[in-house]
This record gives sequence, C-alpha cells and structure tokens, in this order.
Amino acid sequence: MPVNYGGISTVSNNSGLYILLVSVHGLIRGHNLELGRDADTGGQTKYAVELACTLAKNPQVERVDLVTRLVNDPKVSPDYAQPVEILSDKAQIIRIACGPKRYLRKEVLWPHLDTFADELLRHIRKVGKIPNIIHTHYADAGYVGSRVAGWLGIPLVHTGHSLGRIKQQRLLEHGTKQKTIEENFHISTRIEAEEITLGSAALVIASTHQEVEDQYGVYDQYQPERMVVIPPGVTLERFYPAADNWPTPPIQKELDKFLKDPQKPMIMAISRPAIRKNVSSLIKAYGEDPEMRKLANLVLILGKREDIMTMESGPRQVFMEILQLIDRYDLYGHIAYPKHHNADDVPDLYRLTAKTQGVFINPALTEPFGLTLIEASACGVPIIATADGGPRDILAACQNGLLIDPLNIEDIQNALRIALTDKKQWQEWSENGLTNVRKYFSWNSHVEKYLEKVSLFPQRRVQSLLSPLRESPAVEHPDWNIPDTNHLPTADRFLVCEIDNTLLGDQEALEKLIQRIRNEGNTTGVGIATGRSLKSTLSLLEEWRFPMPDLLITSAGSSIYYGPQIVTDTSWQRHIAYNWRRSEIRKVMQDIPGVELQSADAQGKFKISYFVDEAKSPSVREIIRRLRQHGLHVKGVYSHNMYLDLVPIRASKGDAIRYAALKWGLPVHRFLVAGASGNDESMLAGNTLAVVVGNHSQEIEKLRGLPQIYFAQGNYAWGILEALDHYDFFGNLSPTP
Repeated sequence: MPVNYGGISTVSNNSGLYILLVSVHGLIRGHNLELGRDADTGGQTKYAVELACTLAKNPQVERVDLVTRLVNDPKVSPDYAQPVEILSDKAQIIRIACGPKRYLRKEVLWPHLDTFADELLRHIRKVGKIPNIIHTHYADAGYVGSRVAGWLGIPLVHTGHSLGRIKQQRLLEHGTKQKTIEENFHISTRIEAEEITLGSAALVIASTHQEVEDQYGVYDQYQPERMVVIPPGVTLERFYPAADNWPTPPIQKELDKFLKDPQKPMIMAISRPAIRKNVSSLIKAYGEDPEMRKLANLVLILGKREDIMTMESGPRQVFMEILQLIDRYDLYGHIAYPKHHNADDVPDLYRLTAKTQGVFINPALTEPFGLTLIEASACGVPIIATADGGPRDILAACQNGLLIDPLNIEDIQNALRIALTDKKQWQEWSENGLTNVRKYFSWNSHVEKYLEKVSLFPQRRVQSLLSPLRESPAVEHPDWNIPDTNHLPTADRFLVCEIDNTLLGDQEALEKLIQRIRNEGNTTGVGIATGRSLKSTLSLLEEWRFPMPDLLITSAGSSIYYGPQIVTDTSWQRHIAYNWRRSEIRKVMQDIPGVELQSADAQGKFKISYFVDEAKSPSVREIIRRLRQHGLHVKGVYSHNMYLDLVPIRASKGDAIRYAALKWGLPVHRFLVAGASGNDESMLAGNTLAVVVGNHSQEIEKLRGLPQIYFAQGNYAWGILEALDHYDFFGNLSPTP
C-alpha cells in the first residue's frame, strides 16, 4: 500500500529495519534543541533525536520515525506544529495530535495517551508497513508502546530515562508528603505505566549497571534477563576540542557581561534549574573558598529564562536560592549565569572551558547517567561528578576526573582545587577523556550494540501484561496457529465472522476457507464478532484450529481486542461505559418473569446475559422499556428466541466494527461481515458487505432484499466461501449482480 504524505517515501522493497521511536512529552525538533527550557526538555529529547539520526546512518536500518506530540501553541516555536520534519534521507520526526493544542507538561498528559496510541496506529497505517520494533522513552511513551506493540504483535524496546518509584522515594526522603507527590506528579499512574511497560518489553535499555540493579530492581516486573546496559553516545561531529586558531565563539559575549576577568579558568556546570541538580552546594563550595575565586570563574548554564517570577515553582525556587547565595558571598564579577543560550553554544562552552584549562562539574544529588559529562570529555575537559549512577561508570571508563560526595562542601572544594592547580594531572585527564569517550561512548558504538541485541528477537512478540491470553487455555497448545503480527495496519479489506452457526459448524468448509485466506488474502485482515466471552471464544477457535484473528469483538460488541497478544481497547470501554449501571440493571431484571441469568462465564463487564422463556416473559421490547422507565439506558440483543444480552446503549457488534474501522483508517465498505442470527443484525446492516449463511435463524429473514446483504445457499463456512466469490472479495470488491 504505497503512500507518501509529505515525508519519507514508504515505497520500498528493502528488507532493512523499520524502527519506530516514541517520545511523547517535551519539545522535540531536529535542530537547536531547547535543552533546559523546562523539566520536560532535557537530555531525553537530545537522546531520542541523536539515536534516530545515528540509527538511520546504519546500513541495517531502512527507516526511523521519531514520533512525538504535535504542539500548536503561540507560546512556543511553530516548528513543533509541523506534522513532519525530515532529519535525514531515512529519518524523520512525526508529530501527532494528542489532547489540547497547547504545550502541556508531562504530568497532565496521562488522560490523552490513549488518543496518542490511536493516532500512532493511524500513522503506521499511512506508512503501510509494520515496524520491526517500537522503542519507547519514559513512562508515558512506555504506556503507549505497550498497547500498540501488543496490538501489532511486535517487540517493544524501552528506555526509562528516569523512574517513578525512585522519584517518589527521594521526594519522601526529602520530606514531601505522599498526597503532594500524587497531586503534583500523578506518581501512582506513572508507576503503574512503568510496571506495565517492564512486563511488556522484550528489551529494556539502561545507561548504567546501578540503574538496572538499584532502580529497576525495586519494581514488581523487574526482569534483569531482559535488560542490557548500553550507555548513551555523544555526537563526535559536534563535540570535539578547539583548534589552535579557534575563533572566539558568540557565547563569550554573554559571559563577558558577568565576569571581571573572563580569561581565568572556568568551573562549568550545565543542567536544568532543578533542586536535584544541587547547584546551590556548588555555589557554596565556591563562595566559601576565597582562593577558589582567585583561581577560577564559576559559569552556570541553567536553561533559558525570561522572568524568574513567571517560572514554575521548582525552577523559581532554585533561581531565588542562587541569587541569595551570590549576594551572600558577594560573587559579582566571579560568576556568570546567562539568561539565554542555544544548542550550538553548548559545544562552544565546553571548548571555552578546555581553552582556559578549566573543569566541568556535575554536582547532582543523583545522576542516572550524565550526558553532559561525556560531551565535556569529548571536548577535552576534565570532569568532576557525583559518586552515583552514570558518573561512576563514565569515570571508570574514561579515567578523566574525580567523583565527589555532592553534599560534602569540602569534598567538592578539594576536587576542584586538584583539577585547577595540578597542570600535569589536568593534561592527563584531558587526553584520557578524548581517547576513551570515543572508545566507549560514541553513538556509533551504541547503535552497533543496540542492533546486535535487537537482532536476537526478530520474531519475539511483546510480553503484554494487558493480555488475558495467558489466562486462556489457548496457550496450552503451542501448535495452535497464533501469528507473530497483526494485519490491521497493512490490510486493505477485512473479513469479520460470527462464530456460532456461521464460521464454525462444518470442518471441511472451514478448512477450505482457511486455505483460501492463506492463498489469496495477503492484504486481508480477519476478525471475529460474537456474543461469547473472550475465554469462550478463544477456547472454541482453538478447538477448531482457526488461526488467531487480528480483531476480536466479543460479548455482543462490548469488548474489542487486537492482535496476537489480545490487547484490550480501553478507549472503546470508556466510550461505551456512559450511563452503564450494571447493579441497577440486574436489580430491575430480578422482578421480570420468564428471564433467568445465564452462567457466570457468559457475563462480561459490559454485558449481562439472560435466558428468556417466551411463554412466561414479556416481549423483549417491553423488557427494554421497563429498564428505560427506571432511567437505565441499555441495548437489548435477542437471538434464537431464547438468548437476551443487555449491553450499554453505545455498544453493539456493528458499532464496534465501525469504531475499529475508523480507528485503523479502513473504510467500512471494505469489511465483509458474516452472520446467522438476530445478534448479528447491527453488523450486517449498513454499508458493510454482508452475507447471511444458509443455516440462519428465522429472525434474520427481515433483512432479505436489503442492498449489500447476500443470502447464501451454503451453510456455515460454505456460505462465507460463496460470498467471497459473490463480492469478488479478494479482487475488486465488486458485488456480482
């Protein structure tokens, strides 16, 4: 299905990998990243863009899409409102709408992530090719990726960047109340999303061994055998030492505004203005040491700002404390903290630090990795960093600086003094950093190891926590035909059948139907629409050895599941839950004669099923009327003169089919639906192509004569085979007169 929608052409016979990266929040673009603009636009955005670009350079990779949220907000650049941004001939940023148009912080995006997942599916359908892997970044993308990878039956790779349980633990240690944490960060939602993602992922990429053992280790779904340490890379084309004739960079003018003697060595710190970054301890260490002020200037690059008083409370608090400390120690002329810088200034800041024989310091209380440390190292700057997480691994590999206790002022001072006064040591650290960062922390080496790991599970499906399949007897028989991927994104037509008295009933006809789909249905998706529960449906399909469908509509249209992992469509559940009052419905039904509740196996979250004795009960129309008189909005599905299913007013097989068609971008007139009884009426009527098999119930006769409903002569699957020819289903989809 070749498509071109303003980005990379999707027409390709290449067998290379199609990798879909997902990073939902923040502001992502391919140039001049606004790092430090806020808490959501930090190292993760840079990591995702650089990973996409480097993956695209590898000959094993055919295409990389980095998918993020589209933001159409006058308060931010119009770049973020562009649906497609080309990064290279094989990589692009795709921005999809999700929730309000305006820029939102990640903590309030949770209610909109199901929409993001649906729109991601729409994008995949436009591409017309199922990705080989989905690689998600952070908990919000992990939630999206767990669902979409489950729907498609493809491997999920995940990088956490930071973890909710660790954040919660540290906030509690600092005295923040649990209620406040929940209100500000929706931390329980985030942690649950992380648990789901860890249970779903075929591979989790961590930056350090400490991250694997000490951080992921506190999760219920901790599975170290699925985790690998691959440190982030540094873009060596941007981060390199200054040449001898290197001209003065533009950012120097900004620093000169602050400093009495700009030629002195620099103590450089670059981070977001967050409490965790511990900039105040660095200022105290510098301010309390008069000799340090003579030795070097302190340069703080803390994102961008206009007016401190209009910033969010966390960054505002950091800046207010910084200003108070500058005043307390009278650091004017010794410390620079420019309001603005752009992405191209960052390598220049490292080179300036190296030129002045200064040092780069990261005094954060905790540091999962510390990308700035390897950037500084690549420019020849010795580094000092907190003895935690990433810095420990980086210093062990690069041998180009010292680790410190970030809460020990004296420890910070001693480390800085060594770096600034021991010229021989400075030179050794500088050379070690230049050599070893290229050896251990280049993006090319990262991608080589990444692709090596990915190649180990080309057929491995997502391990979905959302899937009830594992609880089904279907998994007891590995010879049952469960496909590796879902055809929904690539199908251009769909065959949807009721099970009872339609698809199943004649073994010979069923085998012929399966064979025809295999031989002729390369672009055909297959679905089931039934009144049965999911468990009953799976058991029956397994018993008859019908291949696992791409789409399952069960419980009379009140549940939709996708793909070989049987992932629930929660958006559909939320849609039909409107005015559904299950306990009140059952209470009213208790007083109606001639109706008896079916067994527990027949019931569903959004379906209540009864046997009806027509000799004793009111008509179905009268039963529904009584429920409505009690203010209960339900839909009644009656079949075989004895079965009554009560479902939400918005639910039916027909509605579910149309919802799935809309969601996956496939016109409903390209669906061929097959049924045999009254509970199939909603899907047979309308613009679908339809067939009523020969052994149908009398109640469906009323549909005879309607356009696009073919009444077959053959019973069971023989009737479906008839309809395939009648509608030229595997050809032009043009009904025979």
